[in-house]
Formats: sequence, structure tokens, C-alpha cells
Amino acid sequence: MKLDDSGFLSIGPHSLEYRMIGPRPDAAPTIVMLHEGLGCVGLWSDFPDRLHQATGLGVFVYSRAGYGQSSPVALPRPLTYMHDEARDVLPALLDAIGFRRGLLLGHSDGASIAAIYAGTHQDHRVGGLVLIAPHFFTEDSGIASIVEARKAYETGDLKPRLARWHKNVDSAFLGWNGAWLDPGFRQWDITGELAYIRVPTLIVQGENDQYGTVKQIEAAERECYCPVEVALLSGARHSPQREAPEATLRAITGFVAHVLRIGAAVPF
Repeated sequence: MKLDDSGFLSIGPHSLEYRMIGPRPDAAPTIVMLHEGLGCVGLWSDFPDRLHQATGLGVFVYSRAGYGQSSPVALPRPLTYMHDEARDVLPALLDAIGFRRGLLLGHSDGASIAAIYAGTHQDHRVGGLVLIAPHFFTEDSGIASIVEARKAYETGDLKPRLARWHKNVDSAFLGWNGAWLDPGFRQWDITGELAYIRVPTLIVQGENDQYGTVKQIEAAERECYCPVEVALLSGARHSPQREAPEATLRAITGFVAHVLRIGAAVPF
């Protein structure tokens, strides 16, 4: 299909908002970006543009159902929502945009979805993963921060701030927050999937990440049977692409160049 600079894709029952920067996926290697649990196309701000400028690759960004301007979803979300996205939506989306070669870049929930996809699909088009602040299992400190986010949404200014970006802000926030705070979600753990990832992986995490500790990194280093690079950034919390953008871009740019050299023998 012909991809405009922005628009909507029909994937299954949903209409998904997207933005495309640079050469199209059927013409050049592409970075497909998967947003965080409260994110969307717009909340990436200019980071996709800067990523394209730094790497020269095409960059494709989309909002999952329930986020941004994409179709709403029924609440509560199933506790399997990240696995569902990796199994049902992401493969269809990659095919729809004509993805032929590139990387998956995810932040937070998006990083977990990218890891699940790579650990459950032998997709030779995906040459590497960039996982920003990924979650591979739940931690008490992370759950406590999610409780604080609920308070900020109900009594603070978080709801109006998010409403600037999400057509249905309750769908976006409560779909994420409700799943993570469900008692059954404490058993959520994708470390088993990590053992089946077969492509180079970069983990970018802030030293002061309020949603995950270095135990997340240690799990990947222990479980993955693939090269794992780590950029642990001082002065950053859960969103290093906003809190330490230059260091984040340097880490990703170096990793992308390395991955593309590895894959140079594979014709585009």
C-alpha cells in the first residue's frame, strides 16, 4: 500500500493512527516504533524525526487501539493485552506497511510488546530490537508508581494533560492502569520469551526509572541467547528519550549502525 506522511491503517476491527518519516518500508530499512502504556503518535514529539535524521532510516510510528486518535477499545483490557498485540496486531501491521527489513523500537509497554514479538515470531525482517525502559516482569516499586499515577489521574492534572493527546483519555489511561493494578497481573512475566530472541538487542534505561529497576536489565542479560547491549543513563527516569535525548540518540544510532553492518550481507 502507499503510505502517506500520516493517516490511518485498518488492522482487524480497528483504525490505527500512524505517522511515517523518511523512506517507506518497501524501499529502505525502517524503524517501527511502539509507544508506552500512556503514549501515542503525538507523545513521541520530535523524537521520530530526530531518529530519522540521525540514522537515515525510515521511521514508522503508530498509536495502538485505545490510544491517540486510534479506535477505542472495550474496558477492562484483558491482562494478556501485550501478548495479544504481539500476536494479532503487530504482524498484520508490518505486512500492511510493506515492512521488509529494519528494527523494532519500543518504550515501556511497547518495549515489552517488541520483546514478546521477537521471542515468539521467527521474523527474519527484524534485524534488531531497541527496548527503552522495558518491563519483563512486575516489581513492587513499579506497581507502587502505577498506584501514584492513578492518584495523579483522579485528583491531579494528569487527566487533562493526557486528554490533549488521546481522543478517549479514559480508554488510554484506565486500559493501562487497570490492567497493571489488577491482582492477577502480578503473575505477568515474559522472561521465558526472552530466551527465544535471536537478534541483537539494545536496552536503554534511566538510572532513576521509577517503573523498573536494573533487575529488568539483568533478566535480559541472563535469559537472552542474543547479544544484549545496555545504555544505563544518569539523570533519566522512565522516559530517557525525553529526559536524556542526546545520550539516547547516540546509543540508538551506534546500535543501528552495528546492526545494519551485521545485516549488510542480506540484500534489502
